[in-house]
Amino acid sequence: MSGENIKAKEIKRLTTPLTFTDSKAYDREGKLIKCVETLSEVKYIMEPKEGILTDDEILRYAPDSKAAARIRLKRGFGNMEDVLLVHESLPWIFGLYYVILICFAIPMVHAKNTLVLIVLLVLFILPLIYSYYIYNLKSYTSKRKKPRPLPKNDAQKVTKQSEIPKETLNQVSSLKEYESEINDLKVLFDVKESVVRDLIAKRFEPPQITYDRFISMVDKSHKMFYGQVDSATNIINLASDDSPRIHDELKNKIRNMKTIIDQIEELTNELVINISSEKQSDEDVKILLDDMENLIGSVKEYGGEDD
Repeated sequence: MSGENIKAKEIKRLTTPLTFTDSKAYDREGKLIKCVETLSEVKYIMEPKEGILTDDEILRYAPDSKAAARIRLKRGFGNMEDVLLVHESLPWIFGLYYVILICFAIPMVHAKNTLVLIVLLVLFILPLIYSYYIYNLKSYTSKRKKPRPLPKNDAQKVTKQSEIPKETLNQVSSLKEYESEINDLKVLFDVKESVVRDLIAKRFEPPQITYDRFISMVDKSHKMFYGQVDSATNIINLASDDSPRIHDELKNKIRNMKTIIDQIEELTNELVINISSEKQSDEDVKILLDDMENLIGSVKEYGGEDD
């Protein structure tokens, strides 16, 4: 399996909702997901496999994982929730430690042995010092390395690039910056589309009229999404100016893409709940399909898409 296929498979695993059986959670590969218990909540979190995704991809596709929390802390924009997630067992360990220490210290205090009292005091203080280090957000931030001097050839390239008029550089960068976001949205849509198609086939085994309607709606969503992608890409490649209208149009296309992805994700979650439900009522799912039809109609109307 190629590297791209492995990455796509991992993204699909991370973005597919968990299934629950006998109060246990499983990912799409059938692997048991451990329960993570912090001071404030209990939840099931899928951790990304090592060596497959980049840090940015982990933040995008597994934002609630411990791996993502470590990355946020390392980059300097993590918070106390990230610290508690990374060190989820630490409060319980400290609690047990102090219970044992207090039980041991009570008879020692009555002995009035100065050396023993000093040792006990040190044992009480050490975890507090360690806690200060653990819960100090600044201690996670990696020190920035000084940039290495560029080789002569690279330095010449930079010099030549600096000779390009600033207006040209600004125009290219201001439009090209949308390309990365569009590419990310394409990957995310492809993964979620694959997941929802699998779930539809599982819930409404073909041939069925209901199955055909669901798949037809996903097909329309696919066509609509990539219509927005193609339109945005053409604007980036063919625009001759850098006007606010161009930026507004690109933002509108990206907003439409995100809305379609959100609708696909809502349909996926509803199907997962529907499959797991004993009653298996289709009403909520059909309501979502109606919402998707309305969404597609509005995108066609305001997004300039044809049938």
